[in-house]
Amino acid sequence: MTKATTSKTGRAGERLAVAHLKKNGYKIIETNYRCRGGEIDIIARHRSTLVFIEVKARSSDLFGSPFEAVNAAKQVRIINAAKAYLAERNAGGVAVRFDVVGVFLDREPPLVEIIADAFQSNP
Repeated sequence: MTKATTSKTGRAGERLAVAHLKKNGYKIIETNYRCRGGEIDIIARHRSTLVFIEVKARSSDLFGSPFEAVNAAKQVRIINAAKAYLAERNAGGVAVRFDVVGVFLDREPPLVEIIADAFQSNP
């Protein structure tokens, strides 16, 4: 798969994820937040919780489930980016969680699944 195909799949997945999250009561605050330590695909508020969301889209299951791609190393990068985001905005003390959204583009219609509280940050 080429870089262009991968980024096209990623953009399509993120668009579908945003729509699905909104339909499920999430208020989107920011997308594609980047900092030195990493990036966060979507930052949203769900009820009273600030949610950092990783989106993984797959056009086939050839490379496994989208959820399998959020391994321990990826989780550390997301957590570090979340810490940077919170520090930049002086948002300490707010309830946070980490969700993963898997987008299965090979289904008709595409299937979007949310795993809320998919992993934890170390204190």
